[in-house]
Amino acid sequence: MTTTGTAGIAGTTGTTAHAVRAGGTVPGRAAGTGRALEFWARTYRRTWRGSVVSGVLSPLLYLGSLGFGLGTLVDDGASGGVGVPYVLFVAPGVLAANAMQAGVGEATWPVMGAIKWQRQYHAMLATPLAVVDVLLGHLAFIVLRLLAVSVVFGVVGALLGAFTSWWTAGAVLVATLCGAAYAAPVMAFAAAQENDQGFAYLFRFVLVPTFLFAGTFYPVDQLPAAIRPVAWVTPLWHATQACRDLALGSPDLAAVGAHCAYLALWVAVGVAAARVVYRRRLVR
Repeated sequence: MTTTGTAGIAGTTGTTAHAVRAGGTVPGRAAGTGRALEFWARTYRRTWRGSVVSGVLSPLLYLGSLGFGLGTLVDDGASGGVGVPYVLFVAPGVLAANAMQAGVGEATWPVMGAIKWQRQYHAMLATPLAVVDVLLGHLAFIVLRLLAVSVVFGVVGALLGAFTSWWTAGAVLVATLCGAAYAAPVMAFAAAQENDQGFAYLFRFVLVPTFLFAGTFYPVDQLPAAIRPVAWVTPLWHATQACRDLALGSPDLAAVGAHCAYLALWVAVGVAAARVVYRRRLVR
């Protein structure tokens, strides 16, 4: 009787573990995503001081050099055609671009490390966590990091006079969504890589051109007509437009909502792709 009972328990446990590793869920473990998030949050307690310093320096350097340095020259040239002081024009775009860079940074080497080097994902999957819990828990942590980065940027920018409207709080949320719109698909890309060489191509041929040509520093309509559609499909352009509309204080809420819907679509597609790649990579 004892042997049979033990075998039955073992068989049930094996079946449950197989379901977990296949991406299923264990009944009663709806908090799995929260558990994975808690792991990353606890790990972050060791490194948060350095990120706070860089979070403050980033807006100081960006806005000091571009908004107030280059901006002085642009304003002397009749505002460069943007209709407002250049620092007020460029700050919302840089807010969104900074979140984009942070999202990509959090979704590249940390994801590869969790698979190949430190193998945190494998440790999580040795527990009753599902693949989707591991994925969403890490993404949730990245979103919280993006929110913190964007809030710090917004506060420092407001103290410098680059943000003058209370609608900037909405711009901070849009920037966070922008970072997530890049982080989710990049997590899928990172999980599929065998080494970090692909990240160099990602930064060189995707991130940098997007940063330069998505309307962060000048209106996209100043680009050649053939290139404009390329800028329009990037999440950063939509985030920049929404952040700028909000930060300047008279937003078209319907347009902002449409931009946010486009960013949310990128998040959804990225999560769907990452879920497939994570399962293939982590389930043996």
